[in-house]
Amino acid sequence: MYVLVAGTGYTGARVLARLPSGDAVGLSRSALDTPHPFHVIDFDTLDRLPITLPDRYAVLYTCPPGPDGDERLGRFLASLRPAPDRFVYISTTGVYGDCEGATVDEATPVNPSGPLSRPRVAAEKRLGAWAADNGCDLVILRAPGIYGPGRLGLERLREGGSYVAENEASPGNRIHVEDLASCCIAALDAAVPAGIYNVGDGDHRSATWFAGEVARQAGLPAPHTISRAQAKKEFSPTRFAFLAASRVVDVTKMRDVLGVEPRRPEDGIRDSL
Repeated sequence: MYVLVAGTGYTGARVLARLPSGDAVGLSRSALDTPHPFHVIDFDTLDRLPITLPDRYAVLYTCPPGPDGDERLGRFLASLRPAPDRFVYISTTGVYGDCEGATVDEATPVNPSGPLSRPRVAAEKRLGAWAADNGCDLVILRAPGIYGPGRLGLERLREGGSYVAENEASPGNRIHVEDLASCCIAALDAAVPAGIYNVGDGDHRSATWFAGEVARQAGLPAPHTISRAQAKKEFSPTRFAFLAASRVVDVTKMRDVLGVEPRRPEDGIRDSL
C-alpha cells in the first residue's frame, strides 16, 4: 500500500528508507537526501498537502505535539482527503505515568503526569475519534526512550555528567531506533490488527546501567553517580521526572503480533557505536 511518512526525523527517515521508493512519500520540515518523493512542509501552518492522495494509502505520523497541544495533528488530519485506510502513530510509554515499578501492558489505564505525556494522551484520544469517524484502522505504538547512532549520551559521559546511583535508579525502558522502525513497518501492514502496542527491547536495566555499558564499550570512564536526593537538586525538572517515573513496560504483544524481536541493549549499543 502507498505510504505517507509524516515527519522524517530520526525514526521516520529510517522507515522511509526501507519502503519501496515508488510506493512512499516523505513530508517534513527539513529537506532529506532520499531517492523517495519528498516535500518540505510546515506542519504548524498546514492547510493542504502538496500532493494528490491515492484512493488507498497508509500514514505513519512521527511528529510530536506542538506547543499548542495536538493542533498540529488536527491540521494534518484535516488535510487527509480521502482518509487513509490505516494510520500509525508513534506515542510514548510516558502515558502510563509513574507506576512505582509495576508492570504495565496495553490494558493499563493511562495516567499522564507531565507536560510531555499529557499532549500524547490528548493526541491518542483525538486520533481514536477521528479514525472511528473515517473508517480508518488506527495503530498506536507507545515507545520508550529511543537510542541509536548519535543518541547514546556520549557527550554527557565525556563531560562527567551525573547519573542516579544504581541502587536508587528506576527500571529502564528503551528501544533501538532500527527496532522501532521495524515496528513501524510491521504496523503499516494491513494484515496486522489495529490497536495499541507497547514497543521496547524488553530489558529493564536502569538508565545508569545503560550509561555504564555505553561507557565501557566506548572506552570512557564509568559514569559519575549521585543519590536520588542530590539528582533532584542538580537535574532539570524534565530530566528528573523522566528518570524518576518507574514502570516496567511489557512488550509481549509487540513480539507476538508485530513479530519484532528487538536486539539486546549491549548489541544495540555496539551497533550504534
